[in-house]
Amino acid sequence: MKTYFRLLSFAKPIEKFAIPYIIATLLSVFFNTFNFTLLAPLLDTLFVNRSEPVNSNSIEKVASSFDFLARFRNYIDYSINTHGKTETLELVCTVILASVLLSNLFRYLSQRFMEDLRVHTLLNLRKTVYNNVMDLHLGYFNSERKGDIISKVASDVQVVQFTVTNTLQVAFKEPLQLIFYVIVLLSISVKLTLFSLLVIPVSGFIISKIVKRLKAQATAAHESFAKMIGFLDESLSGIKIVKAFNATERAKSKFQHENEYYSNINRKMVRRQQLASPVSQSLGVLVVVLIVLYGGQLVISGQSTEFTPSEFIMYIAVFSQVMQPVKAISDSFSSIHTGIAAGERVIELIDTKPELTDKKDAVVLTEFNKKLSFENVNFFYGDKQVLKDVSFEVEKGKTIALVGPSGGGKSTIMDLIPRFNDPKSGSLKIDGLDLRDVNVESLRQQLGTVNQESFLFNDTIFNNIAYARPDASEEEVIAAAKIANAHEFILQAENGYQTFVGDRGNRLSGGQRQRVCIARAVLANPPIMLLDEATSALDTESEKLVQEALNNLMKNRTSIVIAHRLSTIQHADIIIVIENGRVLEKGSHLELLNKSGLYKRLIDMQTFAE
Repeated sequence: MKTYFRLLSFAKPIEKFAIPYIIATLLSVFFNTFNFTLLAPLLDTLFVNRSEPVNSNSIEKVASSFDFLARFRNYIDYSINTHGKTETLELVCTVILASVLLSNLFRYLSQRFMEDLRVHTLLNLRKTVYNNVMDLHLGYFNSERKGDIISKVASDVQVVQFTVTNTLQVAFKEPLQLIFYVIVLLSISVKLTLFSLLVIPVSGFIISKIVKRLKAQATAAHESFAKMIGFLDESLSGIKIVKAFNATERAKSKFQHENEYYSNINRKMVRRQQLASPVSQSLGVLVVVLIVLYGGQLVISGQSTEFTPSEFIMYIAVFSQVMQPVKAISDSFSSIHTGIAAGERVIELIDTKPELTDKKDAVVLTEFNKKLSFENVNFFYGDKQVLKDVSFEVEKGKTIALVGPSGGGKSTIMDLIPRFNDPKSGSLKIDGLDLRDVNVESLRQQLGTVNQESFLFNDTIFNNIAYARPDASEEEVIAAAKIANAHEFILQAENGYQTFVGDRGNRLSGGQRQRVCIARAVLANPPIMLLDEATSALDTESEKLVQEALNNLMKNRTSIVIAHRLSTIQHADIIIVIENGRVLEKGSHLELLNKSGLYKRLIDMQTFAE
């Protein structure tokens, strides 16, 4: 129940929806019950001949519990004796019509208020989950399956909101409706009612046994669905690789295996859930049969002093409806396990806290004036040490190139600068301030990034360039594109700057995507540029255009570059050679060549692959 109430907290302010829902539900339940109590006066009007108002124990009992109904019954008896059956029949039919219309009106209003609550809850829950996911550190996404995260944000949240609000609806309306029905039943016959209501605890006990394993099955189903989403995402993202290596059938088989497992679990769950309703309904029908046998004999023999024949028929009609709220409660009880299982997965994601957060007194960085420095930085991925006592400085206006064999730690150094990760020991400083003491958002405003993987959003070229500055004018976007050598090919595109680039920019070539990314960085106009293998995946012609764009980008800026080609790094002010997480050499291109160390060997081999 702790999980349930935690999920229910996302419905706040719940009173905005709950109060009108309660009022509408109360009126709906009252008129729905009143509809069935009108059956007795209707039958009396049609079939019973008497010259004076009835004065039975049943009427007195009704008066003690449902005074309004009792007064109406007495008035019907009075109308039959005073105005005749025809006029009374018209009255009863008018009242039935009005009661049915009011019952349905208030039922519609209650459902409408509950739907508003359901949508409000889903809105808050999905917003909270998505916001928390976006605030998490990058390391979290490296260790979690993307499909699992998508499943929680999309599918699990949907299951939670429906189950929670549906259970809330059932928890109030159905017990209330059951109470109203029981009051009417007791007013007719206490003995029959006490006997007939034995079905409720018996039904509850049997259903609890049926749905006992639902929660474990629901958890397994949600996890299996997340795996399928993961397989789908991987297959679509790597569709070229799948087809290039003739792995289509393997991909199909892998997905189908998980699909069958998920389907089998769902089949077992649904079978258990569907079993609850027939059990409760069968028990209800059994009790109705026994009531008809017992009560019918009393009516036929004329031995009944508790109820008249018309009241007995009304009793059977009302009792047949008792099983509806019982059935709804049992269905809700069986389905809530699915919602709680999904809810626990969602709450787990909500409760995951980012490892990197701003301090309360974090300094807002407004400009970069002097230098960026690494001081004895050590970093680990799990138990593996990736950086070992790394120290160097990047002075304002200088270009620093990081080179070295693959896996040496160059990209890790790059990730530490915008605080995607924090060092385990040592410190990074910008103008003498430890990055951990600086507001992260203000730090990243001083940085521009162009990665090896030129990622574009499924939007227009214009919006992709303006991503860094959504308020940028058309002139500013075009100026940035010109600096990035992108203006010409953009004009030749189908719709110019309003051309959609497709998923991840797949409608553009690698060089075109990279130049759009460079234009995006140019528009941001940061004082520090981080360039991670920006030309490594390009052909010679594209590399030349991109390299010119990068040179334009680095003018009058502080730049930190990871590169593998001589043309990219030979003009750097300082080249830092990294191997196995250590700084082996520092110096200019000529200085390092003269040392005849690792740098010279790498230059000779031209293999600066990350």
